Parts: sequence; structure tokens; C-alpha cells
Amino acid sequence: MSLPNRFNPRALAALASLGTAALVLAETPAQAHGFAHGGLTSGFLHPITGPDHLLLLIVVGAAASYLSAQLLLWALAGALLGGIFGALGGSLPYGEVLAAFAISAVAVVILRSHSSGAKPNLGLAGTVIATAVAVHAMLHGHESPTDATALSWWLGAFTGSVLVSGSSCLVLRRLPLHWTAKLAVLLALVGGVVALGPLGLLVR
Repeated sequence: MSLPNRFNPRALAALASLGTAALVLAETPAQAHGFAHGGLTSGFLHPITGPDHLLLLIVVGAAASYLSAQLLLWALAGALLGGIFGALGGSLPYGEVLAAFAISAVAVVILRSHSSGAKPNLGLAGTVIATAVAVHAMLHGHESPTDATALSWWLGAFTGSVLVSGSSCLVLRRLPLHWTAKLAVLLALVGGVVALGPLGLLVR
């Protein structure tokens, strides 16, 4: 007897692969912070070789899966605004800490909807997601190349980001909702731990 669609073996395998990739990348140096080299491939790898950026892309896909695919458009708007802001030299205090908390913020949006069982306020959820993505895109803007390779670099970064968030959304839609809720709990905790690590160093 075959498994129901929500337990589709291909979807389970894809989710397992996604989780494994996240764990492997989390064990490697966060190359997405501190430098950027030009070119399409470099841009493609940039948002997914930094563990915090990768986790944000996954949780955005999870939110789009759980609440509404429209949230991907909010994420795109945040990416455009944040990227331009960062590329023009704009910055926020403790940007790296805010970027980590952004993961938790999007995860909390999922968990609030899960616990209440009520129809989500997409305007509020979209604002949280757009802001979270904008913070990360701002950091990309700081690190983006400024030479002739800039356009191809940004195209690669956009493609990589869409691929991860879109794949996360599609995979999680094939699974029971409680899987997404459990993933949100995990990412909320991870975001907090990553954020509080730098804060602990600052107060010493």
C-alpha cells in the first residue's frame, strides 16, 4: 500500500536533503560574510554559504507554505529594498545580530498562526518577512562587488535565494502542517542562539 500524498517519499527525501545541506553548511565557515567576488556563480553561492542567510531562506519558504505563497512577493520586495539600501552604503547597528533575530521573527509568525488556528493577517506577516529579508539583503549589499560583475553577481544571488525559498515552500506543502510548525520551533531557537552569541561577546 502506498503512502498518502502528504507522506510522499520524494518529498520526504527532499526535506531530508534540505536538512542535511543546512547542517553541513552550518559546519563550514560562513563565507557569505566579509567578502564577495564577482560573477554569477559567486552570487548564486553567496546567500546559501552563510548559515544564517540559508536558514532565513528556508524559514521564508516555510512561512509561504504554511500561510500563503503571497509572502514570497513580500520577501522579494524586502530583498530589493534591503539590497539597494546596503549597496548604497546604508547600514543598521548590530546588523549581524538583527539578521539572526530575523530568522526567529519569521519562525514566530508561523508559530503564532499554528497556535491560534486563526486565519493569518497577511499584511502583518508580510511586513515581518519583508523586514527580515531586507536586513539580510542589506548585508549582501555591503558585500556585493562594485565592478562590471555586479549585475551578474546580483542575478546569481537572486536565483539562489529564490531556489532555496521556493524549494522549501514546495517541499513543505507536501508534508503535514505540524512538520512546518516543528521546523519553525527549531529555527526560532537557532536564530536566538546565533543572535545571542555575538551579544554575549559584546558585553564581556
